[in-house]
Amino acid sequence: MQSNKPSFQDYLLISLAILFWGFSLIWSDDILDRNVPVFVFIFMRMVVAGITMLAITVPTGKLQKIRKGDLKYFIFLVFFEPFLYFLGETFGLLITDSPTLVAVVIASIPIFTAIVGQVFFHEAMTKLNLAGVVVTLIGVGTMLIAGGSLRSDNYWTGISVLMLSVVGSLCYSFFCRKLTHKYTAVTIVTYQFSFAIPFFLIPFLIWGLPEWKPEYLGLDVISPLLCLALICSCLCFLFYTHSIGKIGVTKSAVFTALIPVVSAITAYFTGKDHLSAIQIASMGISLLGVVMSQYRSAVKNHS
Repeated sequence: MQSNKPSFQDYLLISLAILFWGFSLIWSDDILDRNVPVFVFIFMRMVVAGITMLAITVPTGKLQKIRKGDLKYFIFLVFFEPFLYFLGETFGLLITDSPTLVAVVIASIPIFTAIVGQVFFHEAMTKLNLAGVVVTLIGVGTMLIAGGSLRSDNYWTGISVLMLSVVGSLCYSFFCRKLTHKYTAVTIVTYQFSFAIPFFLIPFLIWGLPEWKPEYLGLDVISPLLCLALICSCLCFLFYTHSIGKIGVTKSAVFTALIPVVSAITAYFTGKDHLSAIQIASMGISLLGVVMSQYRSAVKNHS
């Protein structure tokens, strides 16, 4: 039976996932800056992630068999994320050329995910928890506006494409929550990325392969690609899937609002952006909001 009390380890794992996902927008931007076609970039990432997970789970016997009737849930899971989500995120990043603007849209996901968690899974959220979601998003929004992230020339086009990521993330959370009751995080993530390979194969053959160049195997492309595939795909999705099962859809999603905070800090230390006093204060507000969203009273814990 699933514990009602998430442990310190559960929160540590999702925090690490958010930390590395914050780096992911910078790594993706580095690859796109080298003019690597989107379908070449994503397909290579899926192949590395899928093969890695299979190489780990099959020999060790960690891969559970899919039960009768559950195959359709795995197919839906893969279609919405990584397929739909990555298309929206990558093309949105390509159009806007702004990792921070992409993070703005991603940061809105907890609001919609809270609705999914309440309606479909009846996840308990106190007024303080819901206030924490709002405070987190206010902090993130203030930070991004102060940084001028909403003044992109391709703002509305990019937003429209990025909404595919929002839809993909919401539907992914729904199907992932259903599967976490029957399968381990390792099993879910292994099928997620191994099934993603054929999903991206046809787009790669049609649009990616004709534009293939040998330099795409250079160290300046392979290094960030391996970081994305091994850390952000394999490791982070393991952590996040585990958290959905332990913490819940809504509370896990609130953490994703901190991705732009991590991205902004990373951009600052890599010399790609600067941070103002308002942005730093806004980060503090965002962190406060996350704490509020996760708070469980003593009465609640013993109910």
